[in-house]
Amino acid sequence: MPTRRSFLATSASILALQGCSSSADEVIVYSALDQEFSEPLLTAYALKTGVNVRPKFDVESTKTVGLFQMIAAEAGRPRCDLFWNNEILNTLRLKRKGLLAPFAPAGTADWPAAFTGKDRDWYGFAARARVLLVNTKLVPEREHPTGLNDLIAPRWKDQIGLAKPLFGTTATHATCLFATWGDSKAKDFFGALRANGAKIYAGNRPVAAAVATGEIAFALTDTDDAMLEAASGAPVRIIYPDRTPDALGTLFIPNTLAMIKNARHRELAEALAAYILSPEVETALAKGPSAQIPLNPRVSEPARVETPKTVKPMAADFEKVVDLWDDVASYLAKEFAG
Repeated sequence: MPTRRSFLATSASILALQGCSSSADEVIVYSALDQEFSEPLLTAYALKTGVNVRPKFDVESTKTVGLFQMIAAEAGRPRCDLFWNNEILNTLRLKRKGLLAPFAPAGTADWPAAFTGKDRDWYGFAARARVLLVNTKLVPEREHPTGLNDLIAPRWKDQIGLAKPLFGTTATHATCLFATWGDSKAKDFFGALRANGAKIYAGNRPVAAAVATGEIAFALTDTDDAMLEAASGAPVRIIYPDRTPDALGTLFIPNTLAMIKNARHRELAEALAAYILSPEVETALAKGPSAQIPLNPRVSEPARVETPKTVKPMAADFEKVVDLWDDVASYLAKEFAG
């Protein structure tokens, strides 16, 4: 597979999106998964097949939500063929708007029911966990946090952080907490976070970096960002929160792939979807720096992080959780304004 350096020049010509008109031999992908992880895979497919793959990536500060808004705005004349989301709730929000179409990429007949849309209009793959990342130089081992409630402990006032909970996996996690805890307890928690001086960052990557540099003692982030800091040799430890039998559990969030309704390049999009959902790609994402958790039943590559088989997973019925999105987003926008 091409290295980061070797495919940059190719990306400029094969993968350009902005400023180009549509043609029949191309497929357009909107990707919320970090560009450094998704672009090499899309480039490899373009080089292998000769198909003109044209991705559009979002930015950290509006992770996922920005692409959701773009797809919704383009509904009358879709530009996107495939939506590669780095979480699931915004995929389900598009479904609720009637903007997804059923599709059956090759190799998905036995896809796990828990990670398949009821209408087969989305597929879950390459999951990550929501974890606590701790700076081991700042926090003695005997004081390492074990759960989300440690984020609101007075002992750690002004020393903890998280991504702005309006976008990406942090917004998904917040909405799941409202669904699990109920409105009152969840509002108490997020109010306590603010009162405890939680530092709010543009995304999970800068959150993990802030822990690694010692700017904060520990934080809530994703395993892919945490693994990058651990691999760099930073003094950090990844903790899967609330993992005891009577505790909340650790939330695992899949990437999702969805076909946009009235996609202009349907046939090419379905072929690309088969590739993205293939064992080859999930193996690459598992072995790569993001250390994602394979969900394809045909992948034999072991996960490099803990999984629902080794850690108690937080219960989350995403199809029901999405019902709360608008109310939770409105509350959090006020609570974390600015």
